[in-house]
Amino acid sequence: MAWDTILFDLDGTLTDPAEGITKAAETALNHFGITVEDRSSLNKFIGPPLDESFPEFYGFTPEQTREAVQVFRGYFSRQGWLENVPYPGIDKLLADLKRAGKRLAIATSKPEEFALRIMEYFDLAQYMDVIAGAPMDNQEGAKKANVIRDALRRCGVEDLTSVVMVGDRRHDVAGGHEVGMKVIGVLYGYGDRAEHEAAGADFIAEDIPALEKLLLG
Repeated sequence: MAWDTILFDLDGTLTDPAEGITKAAETALNHFGITVEDRSSLNKFIGPPLDESFPEFYGFTPEQTREAVQVFRGYFSRQGWLENVPYPGIDKLLADLKRAGKRLAIATSKPEEFALRIMEYFDLAQYMDVIAGAPMDNQEGAKKANVIRDALRRCGVEDLTSVVMVGDRRHDVAGGHEVGMKVIGVLYGYGDRAEHEAAGADFIAEDIPALEKLLLG
């Protein structure tokens, strides 16, 4: 396939955010007296919007969820965003795509403020035409399909056959399909093959070289 515009998820797709996100989630849970035995069990917070994760995983009420999100973001703003590592080979992939004339964008449910900070810190923002994230205090705006729509609008894309979404979780697949575009699920992040197949990913890339082959042909 020849796609002119490529939308990327951030967490689990371009960078590995496990340390920062799980520590932030643990801090929020501790705030409510919840102790976590194994912090890696909080990897499930990587990807979905926080306002969905706290109720789904811990049964939080809307009020508790709002408070938990505030505590989470407090930690993440202080240090969690720095506890983040680009996947080896991502810089080269993005450079190769730009040299091939592709238009690149971020579409993440992470607050846009944090996404910009992370991309600039790791010198990855230079490759992006658009960095679209969630509004800080708008739950609807954080839904994946709405973030994708915003990224497409800002890219000036109208022909959805010329664009593809790349992400590591079922939420990326569902969001892309809701908008009407193809989605590539990657396996080096936090979603496995079964998750992507169940979500109906159009293509699956096992690693970054396989992803580059799909994107460049």
